[in-house]
Amino acid sequence: MTAQDYLKQHILKRTAFSEEELEVFTQAFKLMKVKKRQFIVQPEFVAKHRYYVTEGCFRAYVIGEEGQEHTIQFAIDDWWISDYNSYIFQQPASMFVMALEESTVLQIDYETELQLKKSNHHFETFFRILAEGTAAHMARRVIINLTQTAEQRYEGFMERYPLVARRVPQYALASYLGMTTEYLSRLRNKRTSRKS
Repeated sequence: MTAQDYLKQHILKRTAFSEEELEVFTQAFKLMKVKKRQFIVQPEFVAKHRYYVTEGCFRAYVIGEEGQEHTIQFAIDDWWISDYNSYIFQQPASMFVMALEESTVLQIDYETELQLKKSNHHFETFFRILAEGTAAHMARRVIINLTQTAEQRYEGFMERYPLVARRVPQYALASYLGMTTEYLSRLRNKRTSRKS
């Protein structure tokens, strides 16, 4: 299957496009190969694109005052990623978005997305569905971070995203869950010993 085919499947799971609409929509995206450790978004530069990951793994993170990295989002195959605050408002990014593996993405630029939305309400509906999903996910994450223990956050992540947990480095997962790599390692060992 081509990258465009993956995107078509992704769209049809969420909304109804005609064959013609699918072609018009997917042709607006450009294929991009991304090397491991390559940045596709960096602070101070405006995020010009949003990215649909057809294959690979990405991490979006910020760096705190004391140099501490805080992972905001992961994206693997069939997920989207960007610095959405920068992309939507076309202002300088605050996040780094970096490939954790050799990856392939389909990218759409801000102006092209605006034109698509204006041209067809089905296209606008699709982007709205994406935005609602992202907003709901971020709200759930804030609530989890405020109300759950580190161990509960870890267990919840392992249940919801086992594929992500297997593909991202331990330091990145620890920073996403708000704990040290040492503590994450202890939780992993505890979980493994429970299963054996």
